[in-house]
Amino acid sequence: MTIDWFILAPAAFFAGMVDAAVGGGGLIQIPALLSTFPQTAIPTLFGTNKLSSIAGTGASLWRYARAVRIPWRLVLPATAAALVGAWLGAAVVAWIPREAMRPLVVVMMLAVAIYTFLRKNLGQEETHEPRPGDLWRGALFGLVIGFYDGFFGPGTGSFLIFGFVRVFGMDFVRASASAKVINFATNLSAITFFASHGPILWAIGLTMAVCNLAGAYLGTHLALKHGAGFIRQAFLVVVTILIVKQLVDIL
Repeated sequence: MTIDWFILAPAAFFAGMVDAAVGGGGLIQIPALLSTFPQTAIPTLFGTNKLSSIAGTGASLWRYARAVRIPWRLVLPATAAALVGAWLGAAVVAWIPREAMRPLVVVMMLAVAIYTFLRKNLGQEETHEPRPGDLWRGALFGLVIGFYDGFFGPGTGSFLIFGFVRVFGMDFVRASASAKVINFATNLSAITFFASHGPILWAIGLTMAVCNLAGAYLGTHLALKHGAGFIRQAFLVVVTILIVKQLVDIL
């Protein structure tokens, strides 16, 4: 089997860099894996993608946690609920075709992009401190996003960041850091799921993980250095690309 590292290595690096700031690394890594291994089973490639991604997500989480105060009291219940939601979402796939989600996802992403674009100050600074009931709202938020991630998946990181900014009043930097906690947990859950349902390309995934890790280091550095404004702009770019990709898939 010939492996084109001139495609996979840069793809993993840039996926790690983008994912560290605003999520959406799968937009880069998954097409690269599909083009390199067109005859390989989809669960194997998705598992390999998650194996690479979790390295960068873990590195980003470590760096964010050292520089940003993550509201663990809100994030941990949301993470636990997201794991439950991801399992439920994966189970529902057997009854509802994933393609039915695409039009709804496009509408939701358009709403997110328009709202973020019009609200120039959204996520530039924290709008309020934690409020009574945030723990339960966080758990419900995690359950819904986890379900979406398990059932369909594209744009999960972006939806997480937007939710933390809009619902819980975080700035984009803290929202991105908080999203990494949930991303790491759901990636770990996905690796376990895919590994139990078929082989993962471990050697390729681990090699890509090194590139993803390097990209995540750079992406996190840029996010922390340039702050909420930089993340907001990158967020709008990634969400726009997600919208275009979903429209292309529908058409």
